[in-house]
Amino acid sequence: MKNILIINGHEKYGASEGKLNQTLVDRMVSILSEKNNVRTTIIQNGYNNEEEHQKFIWADVVIYQTPIYWFSVPGLLKTYMDEVYEYGVFFKGGDQYGEGGLLTGKKYMLSTTWNAPEYAFGDPSQFFKGEKLDDALAHLHRVQKFLGMEPLKSFACYDVIKNPRLDHYLSGLEAHLQEVLSVNQPINN
Repeated sequence: MKNILIINGHEKYGASEGKLNQTLVDRMVSILSEKNNVRTTIIQNGYNNEEEHQKFIWADVVIYQTPIYWFSVPGLLKTYMDEVYEYGVFFKGGDQYGEGGLLTGKKYMLSTTWNAPEYAFGDPSQFFKGEKLDDALAHLHRVQKFLGMEPLKSFACYDVIKNPRLDHYLSGLEAHLQEVLSVNQPINN
């Protein structure tokens, strides 16, 4: 049995109330809690820095479920990182910049929702000019690398405003969790 922390980074923005992100978190909890210990944080509901420190220390895997607003995470999730990722708990100085992460041996997964359509990624003639999902999320991967964590394959739901496909997103999430976390058995490090 492994310890999994799922962070819902949604922040209400315009008409977006976060139903999809919460549905994805709920599905992850349902699937992963069958064979693992699962805790959650819903940032929009508030949090205590010390409790969050303890959750990260406890966790073997951290899953960030977040919408992408203007090509990054919501401001509230960024504030969470600024407040919770404390020196001496998450990182310390290293011989080279980017070394000194204290969360070594832990893995993380980015699960994101995008208004961008999937075809916008990977094709040089489209908006992202050939960049794939993880290229567009490189800044978020660097944050986790700075903390010492190792990535699992990212997951994304695309075109969530103009062309929502909830059943497709949920079946894709289940398949993704099966692939990267072997949900039929405890997660292997």
